[in-house]
Formats: sequence, structure tokens, C-alpha cells
Amino acid sequence: MSAVLQLGYLGFEVSSLEAWQRFAEQTLGLPLGAALEGGGFTLRMDTHPARFFIQPGPLDDVSVIGWQVADRAALDEIAARLPEAVRGSAAECAFRGVDALVKFRDPSGIRSELCCGPQLAAEPERSPLLCSRFIAGDLGLGHVVIGADDPARSIAFYREVLGFRLSDEIRCEYFGYPVDIAFFHVNKRHHSLAIGRRQRKHIHHFMLEVAAMDDVGLCFDRALRNQVPIVQTLGKHPNDRMFSFYAKTPSGFQFEFGYGGREVNDADWQPTTYDRISEWGHHPPIVFAPPREVKR
Repeated sequence: MSAVLQLGYLGFEVSSLEAWQRFAEQTLGLPLGAALEGGGFTLRMDTHPARFFIQPGPLDDVSVIGWQVADRAALDEIAARLPEAVRGSAAECAFRGVDALVKFRDPSGIRSELCCGPQLAAEPERSPLLCSRFIAGDLGLGHVVIGADDPARSIAFYREVLGFRLSDEIRCEYFGYPVDIAFFHVNKRHHSLAIGRRQRKHIHHFMLEVAAMDDVGLCFDRALRNQVPIVQTLGKHPNDRMFSFYAKTPSGFQFEFGYGGREVNDADWQPTTYDRISEWGHHPPIVFAPPREVKR
């Protein structure tokens, strides 16, 4: 079975382009790419033409998840297992900056694409805010965590149709909330996709990884200065061993900014079920907030 190689790109439909541009450039440190016809813009992080497509609309949610495969033969092989898949037009391929693509929806209705042949730049895009660089390239953009209408059905789809491989699972309670998440890899990155229960939005968060721990601290400081709501403080996960924090995007869903993610070797990898979200940290700031006096 031909496998997906990496998480190629994410598209977001957002209600405020201005807020997203300011957030992407001034907090995340993602360089602005091209202006999009009809409004919006792309964001870059390496040699790929676009890792994010930010377009206007009321959804404030993920609008497309793009998965990159090796070549047209791999694209055709997987597309044959997707009876409702539609081939992308020449204009759509040019818009994404790829040689070919196939459009489909996953079991929860999330618009998804398979693509091949990204039109890579000669030199990687460098962030003016990072002291290191984004970990992307062959490992892909990072990872995305989605909520599924029927998690078991979605897990079967990504494993059996798209060839994703199970990394591990986390089942626990997190400050009173039940957690049941499955993590999947397509390359050495510990996970490019994680699937949990459906929440208000299709996307829970996306993750960006950097090559220096200091860049996580610097981004945390930028988030505080820019009044970006922190959702989980600095901490370390037990499964991918990522040192990271979580905060809110202008659209209300979250992002994770991390360093030191674990890599998978399929030759000896054994999936594990963990009973906690974090080894330490990742606390919601509200648990540290002093109680407020009620004025009568």
C-alpha cells in the first residue's frame, strides 16, 4: 500500500484576515507568502511554496488538510480507494503549488486533499523571529489534531485507506475532561495526525516544531506580549516527548509550539497507551488564577 509521506499544508477559513496576519507574523514567526485571489494569503516555513492557506469566511475552522504522497503513481493508487475522489484542475494545482492533487472528504466531512510534486524553492524561507528554524521539510508541516464524529470509523479510514500507522494512544482525564486520542505517523515524526472525539470545531490544534528550546520560550513571551490567550502552560508530553505550550489562534482553535519531538523507527516501534497528557506542566493558567471576590 502506498503511504502518505507528510502533512503538506493546512487551509483555514478565518473571519479576520488582519488578525491572522498579525498573529502569524508577530507571534508564530511564520513569513508571509503570496496574496491569494479573492482575498487571503499563504504562510511559508521552509522550501515548500505554501504551508498554510488563510482565506476569508465565517467558518473559523480548518477548511482543508493536504497530505503529500510520493508521485502520481502513489496518488493514483490511493485515489482508487476513494470512490468519491475528484481530480484537481490545472488551476487548483497551480493554486496549491503542486503538480497534481485529488480532493475528497474524510468520514467526518473534513475537506482533504492528496497532492504530489510541490514546487519547491531553491532556498528555505527563514523566519525573522526564530533563532533556529522550523522543523519541517521531509517531516512535513508539523501535526494536526482533529475531532471525529465517529472516531472508530475515522481511525479505520486513515489506517486502512490512507495507510497511516499507529504511534500510540492517550486515555485519561484532564482537569475533569475525558481524553481518548489516537496518534498516527506517516514518516519519522511521532505523529502527523491525531484523532479524538468531535468538539465544536473540526480542528483542535496544529503544531509547529522548532530546532531550539529557546524559540519555544521566545514564542511564549511573544504570545504573552501580544495578549494571545494561553491555554496550556509550558510542559512535556509522555508520548512524543515534545516540550511545548498551547495557546489560541484568532479563530479560537489552538496551536502548539514545541521543541524536541520524538521520532519513530517502524522497525522496532511498539504502540503504547498512556494514562496522562503530560509528564509535567501543560496546566491551564486558570488553575493558578486567584479567586475573585464577588461584589454584591
